[in-house]
Amino acid sequence: MFSLRLQILNSRQVKVIKKILTDQWSYDSKLNFVFLKSQKDKLYLINRDIEKINLKEFRVDNNGLYFGELRNDELRLSIEGSQIVGPYAKKKIVELTQEQIVDWFAGEDIKKDLNMQGFVLVKHRKDFCGTTKHKEGILLNFIPKSRRAKII
Repeated sequence: MFSLRLQILNSRQVKVIKKILTDQWSYDSKLNFVFLKSQKDKLYLINRDIEKINLKEFRVDNNGLYFGELRNDELRLSIEGSQIVGPYAKKKIVELTQEQIVDWFAGEDIKKDLNMQGFVLVKHRKDFCGTTKHKEGILLNFIPKSRRAKII
């Protein structure tokens, strides 16, 4: 059965998320997905075709792509969420060097002074690699241990 622990967001709730994306990163594209929200404020995306399926007939173990976490009117995007939003964002993007991105994927915080606060998109060349919080000259690393890499 479809997980009842995830709430399907209505258009008003999705509008709030889109406003946060615009405020944080000047995001200017459409997200044509169904948004799901967990009890722990984690957001997931599912293709709109899910609306054509009678979910009561299926046992679903996994519910969509993890997009990010919504807390205190701020959105911290997952790696995949940053890859969806990043190409259409116009502000709060930090470019990391090759050495910095290796350290980033190893789970290290990065020292970098920026003229921006809050959540920032991390980019290396053309690739978006996640979201960080810039605080007191440090980019805080949120990559889960299970996704960290020692060699890139």
